[in-house]
Amino acid sequence: DWDDVPPSSALEEISEEEAVQIIAEPILPLQSSTLRDYVDHSETLTKLVHLGVDLSQVEKRQKAGQLLLTLDFEKDIRKILLFLKDVGVEDNQLGAFLTKNPYILAEDLEALETRVAYLKSKNFGKAEIAQMVSRAPYLLLFSVERLDNRLGFFKNELGLSVKKTKDLVIRLPRLLTGKLEPVKENLQVCQIELGFQRNEIQQIVFKTPKILTASKKRLKQTFDYLHNIMGIPHHMLTRFPQVFNSKLLRIKERHMFLTFLGRAQYDPAQPSYISLDQLVSFPDEVFCTEIAKASIQDFEKFLKTL
Repeated sequence: DWDDVPPSSALEEISEEEAVQIIAEPILPLQSSTLRDYVDHSETLTKLVHLGVDLSQVEKRQKAGQLLLTLDFEKDIRKILLFLKDVGVEDNQLGAFLTKNPYILAEDLEALETRVAYLKSKNFGKAEIAQMVSRAPYLLLFSVERLDNRLGFFKNELGLSVKKTKDLVIRLPRLLTGKLEPVKENLQVCQIELGFQRNEIQQIVFKTPKILTASKKRLKQTFDYLHNIMGIPHHMLTRFPQVFNSKLLRIKERHMFLTFLGRAQYDPAQPSYISLDQLVSFPDEVFCTEIAKASIQDFEKFLKTL
């Protein structure tokens, strides 16, 4: 499960497993099962609704509904909204952001500013920080120590330079907020089960960071088909790792169609070579006319025979 896990407080360092298991006493005894019933009586909730916060989603998050009922818009929330705008979260994104992470409204402003200052000290630019915070809403709930440990983990585990580590987390910022176990497991799968060398894994991950969070089962099935059925060697998969982001069914259907036509040629040293990128990235129409040299009707007719 790759959901981000909010820590219990800005100051307390706990493991993700502990974080999931914390069940605090309710802050307010809720007379109603839905926040909607409180909107008419709460200026705070009314203003949050106007901002675009989806209360039906918020109340599914542990303790988030009770939290909102204890906050005062002018005293507690306004300063956090101004902070988020200053960080670069757009006005029209604030509602969606708070729907995903209502907990930030209870954070200490100084702690939030310290975390942004830390990212700036690591040479993340203003626009990059804005992009990371928008795409990984829990990012600013994590302490400086934790963010530092995370950056260190990816740098050391993958043997990346400081700049490449930075580029990696800008492109997939939830690497800083999600659980590390699936990442460690995927790195092991790539090395031990799929047989990639360390430098190949480095290139694959840098080109396609999503591989670190992909389903292990899907990763293995896709590799098995590409390597053992289609005969694609490791060095070619390292050159075109985007292929692992494609649906296996799409790869199979297109490979079988090309095999049927006698055009399944993936060796760059041979004429009529088809790159893995061309195989998976084009829409069906372009794949048929440009790559398979056939009509879309031929392809559709072929798929019915499978």
